[in-house]
Amino acid sequence: MAMEYGQGYGQQGGPGAGFHATAGGGTGQGRRHRLPAALRAPVEARSWREFGYVLLSLPISVLVFSYAVTLASAGAGLLVTFLGIPVLAVGLAGCRGFGVLERKMARGLLGLDVAEPEPVRGRKAGAAAWMGSVLKSGTSWRHLLYSVLHLPWAAFSFVVSVIFWVYGWALLTYPVWFWLFPMYGGQDGLQLYGDQTHSIYLDNPFEIAVTALVGLLFTMATPWIVRALTLVDRVMVQGLLGPSRLATRVVELESDRGVVVDTAAADLRRIERDLHDGAQARLVALAMDLGLAKEKLTEDPRAAARMVDEAHGEVKTALQELRDLARGIHPAVLTDRGLDAALSAVASRCAVPVRVEVDLVERPAAAIEGIAYFTVSELLQNISKHARATGASVDVWRVENRLMLQVVDDGVGGADASGGSGLAGLAGRLDAVDGILVVDSPGGGPTRVTAELPWRG
Repeated sequence: MAMEYGQGYGQQGGPGAGFHATAGGGTGQGRRHRLPAALRAPVEARSWREFGYVLLSLPISVLVFSYAVTLASAGAGLLVTFLGIPVLAVGLAGCRGFGVLERKMARGLLGLDVAEPEPVRGRKAGAAAWMGSVLKSGTSWRHLLYSVLHLPWAAFSFVVSVIFWVYGWALLTYPVWFWLFPMYGGQDGLQLYGDQTHSIYLDNPFEIAVTALVGLLFTMATPWIVRALTLVDRVMVQGLLGPSRLATRVVELESDRGVVVDTAAADLRRIERDLHDGAQARLVALAMDLGLAKEKLTEDPRAAARMVDEAHGEVKTALQELRDLARGIHPAVLTDRGLDAALSAVASRCAVPVRVEVDLVERPAAAIEGIAYFTVSELLQNISKHARATGASVDVWRVENRLMLQVVDDGVGGADASGGSGLAGLAGRLDAVDGILVVDSPGGGPTRVTAELPWRG
């Protein structure tokens, strides 16, 4: 089954359109800035959003902490009675509600998209079943832990961020407002040091310039300090307010199962179409020709012989189509002799010379071996149809518990693994078995496609 090499070939923009991509997604060139990141960081929207997150986190954390500690303590204290269970369940449910707010803040201000955790599901309807589900949910307790742990960190981040931000901008703009001291404060300028005997004021042009320079350093450093502080918030939100690893893995497996089912259905449709349009249609025509030859056998033996000869050629063609179809399902050479011989056979049918090197001490599982074979086969078909290459190479090796495949060609490049292309479909198939597809194909070439599969012996 041939896969399209990508949107980069034969479209406006030439081979370079659709720059190299990875695992089903494109990576575009980032916008270039004239100013370096250190100079533009203080005025970037991202820095102000992160600072806003720090400012909002403290009052919200105080509220959430008070709520969580109050209800958790009351619920724990009342556990000797029946009232402790509903109080504790309500407290945990409220923490989950605050978690929704925290995830929205992280998404809007930090650009952190955290998936919703698994909801509370009771096996039965009713308040008792709901309370039992909330109390048994690990997600609820992780939300409670976040509510308690985040307050001290939010307070620390608030103090550090405000001090650096206020002092940085105040010192940077000191040349603009230092005149307020002699006019309204009764002193020469900002007091740097003072005791009973003497005082030092920042009042002459050199000291004012140095003060502004120090403020510039503070202002340039503050966004990176705030970014480092919010990195801890990112980890806490991701780890405590997001779905558990088990739930995430279940979702991944459900998605992979859907991909496998869709792929199997597509393969069955392809086989049915090939049989119907190819070998089946040819065999029907062959049966009709043999019927006509049978009728002419007594009337015109020469015409009948000619028709039989043509039918013989049709039989050979039909057999070849059936062999090609069987090879497309699972080649016998792969079962009998392994990847080295099977890939060499595929390479011999490629339109360009292909060097094949398989460095495997033992054979992987049949399923992984089959996926590796069809991955290389489809990539070589892409090279034959789209790459305009003069040569290619296929390398297969094992690294610990991973099977590595790499196909390289010296063609025009521009292969695109973005959505809708054949490479994206191939990446989806590999992802269904915990595999990875990486495409490196700059305009002008060369193209390097690396696939990684789990090793199963």
